[in-house]
Amino acid sequence: MKKILICGATGFIGKNITIGLSKNKNYEIHAVRFKRPAYKTSKNVKWHKVDLRNSSSVDKLIKGMDIVIQAAATTSGSKDIVSKPYIHVTDNAVINSYMFRSAYANKVKHFIFPSCTVMYPSSKKATKENDYNGNIIDKYKGAGETKVYLEKIAKFYSMLSETKFTIIRHSNIYGPHDKYDLDKSHVFGATVTKVMKAKDNLEVWGDGSEIRDFLHADDLVNFIKKAILKQKRQYAIYNCGSGKAVTIKQLCNLMVKISKKPLKINFNKNKPTIAFDMYLNCNKAKKELGWEPKINIELGIKKTISWWKNNIK
Repeated sequence: MKKILICGATGFIGKNITIGLSKNKNYEIHAVRFKRPAYKTSKNVKWHKVDLRNSSSVDKLIKGMDIVIQAAATTSGSKDIVSKPYIHVTDNAVINSYMFRSAYANKVKHFIFPSCTVMYPSSKKATKENDYNGNIIDKYKGAGETKVYLEKIAKFYSMLSETKFTIIRHSNIYGPHDKYDLDKSHVFGATVTKVMKAKDNLEVWGDGSEIRDFLHADDLVNFIKKAILKQKRQYAIYNCGSGKAVTIKQLCNLMVKISKKPLKINFNKNKPTIAFDMYLNCNKAKKELGWEPKINIELGIKKTISWWKNNIK
């Protein structure tokens, strides 16, 4: 039995990881929550209520664990990133600094850290892991610099210890258990909610020309499964995305079409948006881990709309 600690288990990404890995009866899952309540899971999931900003609490939590998956974070959507650019900095830096140190001290075998892609430059070409050049756009500066700092600290600890580190630079994740909140959700979840609640018109912020890479949560969970079993490097950064360029306009048109709602799409250029283009080259993950995404955007939208109808009121 491998003991796997999943931090942020009540959040969007953490919940999908917890549910996905708990299906493997060879894993003893330890799920961490803070403010939100626990939910019903498999018998091999044990819950812990912990404030990860407390170093002694982190040490007690991590002791005895084989694998740590650190999905706990302060997250939000583009509205908060524009209006409160500091929101992703302080708590995330503190929490992860404590966790990396504790993993080193407690000789954790494998530490998996979902990072992000906001440190990459805007590009209409598929972005590789080594395309990071230190130039982060102003809107993403706080979140991007924080993630880069944490990636470097993880590499530092990988050089000091036998702990293996996986850094996942994932694209825009969507799927079950997302916030679906117009203020706090990312573009996919917010747009699903807008489409499902709209009667005649769908208002979209910006002109819809921005390129994004959307990955279903099930594909991210499968990536983590592959990394646990197949990663050989002591420290590795992997892109994890669909590898497909989708404009916001294309996304909206597909959602309206699949929802079968007769909506007129209006692009509001006066609303805040982030002028940034990005989709990922994931050949490294395919070559080293044997991973590639299975759920294309059309199927992903169908699955997400179906889940929204059954779970969001």
